Amino acid sequence: MVATGLDILLRNTETLRGKNIGLIVNQTSVTPELQYSWSLLKERGVRLKRIFSPEHGLFATEQDQIAVDYQPELGCELVSLYGASAESLLPDPSMLQNLDIILFDIQDVGSRYYTYVNTLALFMEAVSGMDIEIMVLDRPNPLGGSIVEGPLLEPALRSFVGIFPVPVRHAMTAGELALLYRDFKKLDLKLTIVRMEGWRRAMLFDETGLPWIPPSPNMPTVAVAEVYPGMCLFEGLNISEGRGSTTPFQLSGAPFIDPNAVADRCRHYGLEGILFRPTWFRPTFHKFQGEVVGGIWLQVTDHDRFCSFATGVALTAAIHELYPGSLQFLRGVYEFNDTIPAFDLLAGNSRIRTSILEGCDPGEIQASWLSDEAEFSVTKQAYHLYD
Repeated sequence: MVATGLDILLRNTETLRGKNIGLIVNQTSVTPELQYSWSLLKERGVRLKRIFSPEHGLFATEQDQIAVDYQPELGCELVSLYGASAESLLPDPSMLQNLDIILFDIQDVGSRYYTYVNTLALFMEAVSGMDIEIMVLDRPNPLGGSIVEGPLLEPALRSFVGIFPVPVRHAMTAGELALLYRDFKKLDLKLTIVRMEGWRRAMLFDETGLPWIPPSPNMPTVAVAEVYPGMCLFEGLNISEGRGSTTPFQLSGAPFIDPNAVADRCRHYGLEGILFRPTWFRPTFHKFQGEVVGGIWLQVTDHDRFCSFATGVALTAAIHELYPGSLQFLRGVYEFNDTIPAFDLLAGNSRIRTSILEGCDPGEIQASWLSDEAEFSVTKQAYHLYD
């Protein structure tokens, strides 16, 4: 079994003795026996001063883009880092006073969009130049540490769903991302990574022996995490990404879609490692709540050949080709940004959206980011902590 950074730290907490400790955690900060980090640290006499919770809240009680106002009683101060404004994403300077070390321990899902590591990046910027140590308790990338996919983020499209200068599927752990970001932003920061034991880059989550704790309300399984790098793009479309169903992101659709026509179109694209199953569903909340929706359910058949981001782009292209008058790229407020289409923020550029609208072949669109993948595959090796 893989030993996480939390497991390693709990073997010897002497480095924390006499220090004022802050935590950036949620319900995934557990041992293999499902004991919460904050409880175990307090049992060992660690001086816990403050807990910072990310988007969705400490126990993932809130849906996406909902300000967190409920906080349970834990015996120490609990501060939300996700409120009703972009300013809430940064800790108030008063919340950093009298802290010596801040521990980050949250399970990531391996996609640039996922906001927990983005909270870490913003926190690193906030404490740069201060006498506060950031200690990342590393955890596995559930998608492994080898396969990179998608375009690099264009700097002009930086947002809360795009902070790190990495492809959509980055194949790095939270600790590795923190090392990269410290260099990228030239931060004046004491950064410590508590490494895992037993994790290898080719390892998928099911091979770690660790329990999967859903890190957010719509990430119930590792199978959902695997399709998420591509299907999160649907947050920027008038297409349900499956919220309100039991298999979000694996399932997607809209009332105007003929599932069989979309499935047939996607099969012609020659995508490997994935099957498109036509289906219907009725979302219980979110887009098309209560309506019968025609859609597609994704079944991964080969983890090594499946390209999630390319699949999301191809599925978008298929829907546009079949229903050009119905598919819409949403505009409006998305993760505190109201000037750039959500699809572009997620993709990291506007070229993919415009290429789809121009009717470009999905294979040609995929070719547009191959050089980014090759470049980053080399760059990230300098930050590898694991074989």
